[in-house]
Amino acid sequence: MTPRRTAQLAITAVLLLGCAFVLSPFFAAILFAGTVCITTWPLYQSLLRRLRGREGLAAITMTLLLTAVLLVPMIGLTASLTDSAVDLVDYIRAQIEQSDGRPPAWLKDIPVVGADLDAYIRKLTHSQVEMRKLALQAVEPARKFALGLGGVVGQGLLQISLVLFIVFFLYRDGARIQAQLENGAARLGGELWGELLELAGNTVKAVMIGIVGTAAAQALVALVGFLIAGVPGALLMAAGVFFLSLVPVGPPLIWGGAAFWLYQQGESGWAIFMVLWGVLAISSVDNFLKPFLISRTASLPILLIALGAFGGVLAFGFIGIFLGPTFLALGQALFISWTASRPVEAASEALSDAQEDALERQA
Repeated sequence: MTPRRTAQLAITAVLLLGCAFVLSPFFAAILFAGTVCITTWPLYQSLLRRLRGREGLAAITMTLLLTAVLLVPMIGLTASLTDSAVDLVDYIRAQIEQSDGRPPAWLKDIPVVGADLDAYIRKLTHSQVEMRKLALQAVEPARKFALGLGGVVGQGLLQISLVLFIVFFLYRDGARIQAQLENGAARLGGELWGELLELAGNTVKAVMIGIVGTAAAQALVALVGFLIAGVPGALLMAAGVFFLSLVPVGPPLIWGGAAFWLYQQGESGWAIFMVLWGVLAISSVDNFLKPFLISRTASLPILLIALGAFGGVLAFGFIGIFLGPTFLALGQALFISWTASRPVEAASEALSDAQEDALERQA
């Protein structure tokens, strides 16, 4: 490699590292904005045709629609959940302070395990003062956890706001960005990299369809259960299930709270129904519908989907739900392409590459 080529590569690497360092705080927001933009691109194209090609107006309209669908409901839901969590902790504290150390009378009424729990707690509470002190000490960390949860959700709202800001520019300049990516992929690796770019877009759409479709199905099933059990605000509760289904162990926070409220109202039978409905109907939807939707749309093995989703969340956080399956799909495509080429073809490609390097040195 000539000194000139080495200097060019070094300068390029420094520029790329500098850009990555500057954009690193916004990496997750940019990727999520790209995911949203790719998934909703057909809707944007339809809106753009209706607005006679005015890209700026179409982009701001789509951004406002996403704000109404994502940000506004999440703000109301966040405020409601935070207030409810603090109220629940205060209620538990008041019950502990007013108790005489004995287990509540309703504990024995819990089917199957109530009597055993009552006997076990009575055995532990031989020292009432110590037990009350211990319980009160446990309440304070719970309060801090509830407030911390509200802070985390608040940070999520800020990230969503940043995503919506980025989405506007991706919509407005999306056609030019797509053309640049296609040209770059063609120059980088020819036809294979063009196919990988298309595969990445299809996989992102498939994962988004799987996640949003599963969330909608869980919300619908939850709405039916809330209406049957007579839970007030069933529509708002179902909306909470829709948004929290994007978070691991999210829906049980809603239907579990509904079951607790029913039990407090003396509706033990409906409370049991709500728990069974939540476990067997609401939460079980996620176990089979999401892999089915993603595998049907992206033609990915269910194993890769599961490993990609869980591993992506552990590695990248929430955005990893989309990145994990996409990376594994691209890796699978590369592996299939590499194993499909015969050794003779690989040797001829290596020889042509060596000849090109020799010509560059002579030049």
